[in-house]
Amino acid sequence: MTNVEIAKIFSEIADILEIKEENPFKVRAYRRVTQLLESLPQEIEEIYKKGELHKLPGVGESIAEKIKEIIETGKLKYHQKIKEDIPPGLLEMLRIPDMGPKTVALIYKKLGISTLKELEKAAQERRLRDIYGLGPKTEENILKGMKLVKERKERIPLHEALVLAEDIIKKLQDAGVVERIAYCGSVRRRKECIGDVDILATSPHPARVMEIFTSLPRVEEVLAKGSTKSSILVGGGRQVDIRVVERESFGAALHYFTGSKAHNIRVRELGVRKGLKINEYGVFVKKGEEEERIGGREEEDIFQSVGLPYIPPELREDWGEIEAAQRGELPRLVEIKEIKGDLHIHTRWSDGANTVREVAIAARERGYEYIGISDHSQSLKVAGGVSKDSFFQRIQEIRAVDAEIPEIKVLAGTEVDILPDGSLDYPDELLKELDIVIASVHSNFKQEEESMTRRIMKAMENPFVDIIGHPTGRLLGEREAYEINMEKLLRHAAQTGTAMEINAYPDRMDLKDTHVRMAKDMGVKLVIGTDAHHLLQLDWIKYGVWVARRGWLESKDVLNTLNFPDFFTLLKKRS
Repeated sequence: MTNVEIAKIFSEIADILEIKEENPFKVRAYRRVTQLLESLPQEIEEIYKKGELHKLPGVGESIAEKIKEIIETGKLKYHQKIKEDIPPGLLEMLRIPDMGPKTVALIYKKLGISTLKELEKAAQERRLRDIYGLGPKTEENILKGMKLVKERKERIPLHEALVLAEDIIKKLQDAGVVERIAYCGSVRRRKECIGDVDILATSPHPARVMEIFTSLPRVEEVLAKGSTKSSILVGGGRQVDIRVVERESFGAALHYFTGSKAHNIRVRELGVRKGLKINEYGVFVKKGEEEERIGGREEEDIFQSVGLPYIPPELREDWGEIEAAQRGELPRLVEIKEIKGDLHIHTRWSDGANTVREVAIAARERGYEYIGISDHSQSLKVAGGVSKDSFFQRIQEIRAVDAEIPEIKVLAGTEVDILPDGSLDYPDELLKELDIVIASVHSNFKQEEESMTRRIMKAMENPFVDIIGHPTGRLLGEREAYEINMEKLLRHAAQTGTAMEINAYPDRMDLKDTHVRMAKDMGVKLVIGTDAHHLLQLDWIKYGVWVARRGWLESKDVLNTLNFPDFFTLLKKRS
């Protein structure tokens, strides 16, 4: 089982316990294990085999035993037992955005509703509004959320698809049956949500590849099995396709199956104009009655054959990349290794799992020059926001760590809440004491577009606000972005000199690629932050970089690729 699959078991346990109104500390423990598993850069099974579960933060003896049981048996008796305590439909209801365990429990207790069908019917009949604390807006949101749930079944976030693809590729490589192998499709283009996962390989023994692929432990159903192509369904009904091609065709097939379809059509059209035939098998030229393959072993062959430089997969959407390549104006896309600091990190001062010192050391090990400790502000009680009373004590600790570890600059920051009227959760006399201020929306997501836009614009006008965090508030597959006029917002960001964050948290990836491209064109300052709540989540910076690349960003477009003096000067500059 993958980390994501095991994490879902612990997440479900936390949900059930919360529905049953059990000890909140127990619930929180399972939530933290879920978060840990989702952020691990390696499979938990490998850590278990090394006997190192106890080294993981928050994993005590009880949790370690449960992880061991899941790895060895594929299930957890405790999980199965407590699932019997509630109707199964309640867990399905939790998949609806904004339907937390307490709301689900309330609806079940008051109306006896225990299935999605019953819930939809009650919302349509306007019966939910009679429950104290709900109302007409809740009914409307539930109906919208149910539509989102149906769409979510068809697509999964990039990080889930990537874990799945990499796990299958590793197993095939370990089996020694493939020569070259890669994932393609939307995963390779780093799209935020993925349908099917596509894998491409070369092998002298394609039949053996098919045999191993269709017999993997995670396979729930074999949809098709051929001599060079097969399709399977894995946990959660996710489809994975593999095909084995000839060595001479690998590059051509990699380009073809990476897509996008629109990009491929444009490239084939360029080939036709040069008397070439380009497809998944290679590049061909007519020689009398025969066709001669003149390229295709490497992906670069495709671009060279039509007179183009190599176009990175993230740009292949027919969004102008062909024209830019023809003009010699393709951007030199920002790379992960160019990031010099992460400004959005949470610690134990709010809802993070680690101390300021632990974060600083981990960031230093990653080669960063600077970091921002940006814990939540006081109003976000659910995240243990830092109170006014603790405000200066926290700054004092950050300053002490900064002095202790001279190799990295540790900045005292905050992720301050933008309140419904656009004011901030801390007064200016506190904000001015900080090195960096990220302002974010964490409540009242259902405001009208004009109100929400004005709310964030007002926050930008505060002289101490440096960055707007996760600007649209979306959670992929869970919560839609709030209504906002992005063009107006970005224009105001440019005018006020406020940076916009590309939040790298895999469930956010917010801003999205099209908004990033718009921000670049408007001259808006951009930063990439992980929103990390655990040391291992610092590695999620790659998801933000991938969004930046899809938005055509170069190193010069991202503030935190700069060394510290230049970064800090530009971040604080107001036009």
